[in-house]
Amino acid sequence: MKSITRAKPMEAVLASLEGYDRIFVAGCGTCATLCRTGGVEQVAAMRKALEESGRLVTGTLVIPTACDNLTHECLAQNRQAMKDAQAVLVMSCAFGVQTVAGYAARPVQPALDTLFFGLETSPGRFSEVCMQCGECVLAQTAGICPVTSCHKGLMNGPCGGTKDGKCEVDSATDCAWTLIYMRLKDMDRLDLMRRYCKPKNHQAMPRPGKVVIAV
Repeated sequence: MKSITRAKPMEAVLASLEGYDRIFVAGCGTCATLCRTGGVEQVAAMRKALEESGRLVTGTLVIPTACDNLTHECLAQNRQAMKDAQAVLVMSCAFGVQTVAGYAARPVQPALDTLFFGLETSPGRFSEVCMQCGECVLAQTAGICPVTSCHKGLMNGPCGGTKDGKCEVDSATDCAWTLIYMRLKDMDRLDLMRRYCKPKNHQAMPRPGKVVIAV
């Protein structure tokens, strides 16, 4: 899965950099590049916009994957440019921003908003497939997540508003429970539709999530 992001308005970016005149810009070569929000071209465009705003860009970098441990090595290779900067502007998902913040001895500001984790369903189109809720029900729903795919997050469906297989909240979106029904029908497992699912426990995985695996 990929972290799907969108660019913050430029005025919001500049507001977050108020008081900082020397900026280092870091992008991400994985998810943000895929979303065209933090790749080589977007980092170059950001540099130009910052310079037009009167700021000095001490350096730029597109980290191969901003959220992994190699980020530290990439930043170390740009030590002088980082040292010359008053702040670091990161064009990656929030995970990448937090990773950079753990290594940069400078204020770190996000240039993007992280929307969701999802898949590219067709070129340039991304869909959320999992909320990582900690209580998976896919065994009962033919591999389609109602928590994510249903606008109402219904654990038992469909609701009374579905029409011609479409969602009443968004008529351009397929009703998740209609999709579940059709797939279960093809599997000859419609009996699963008759099983009552308890209301969603949104505290199944307390935040922040922590898991310890015995080694």
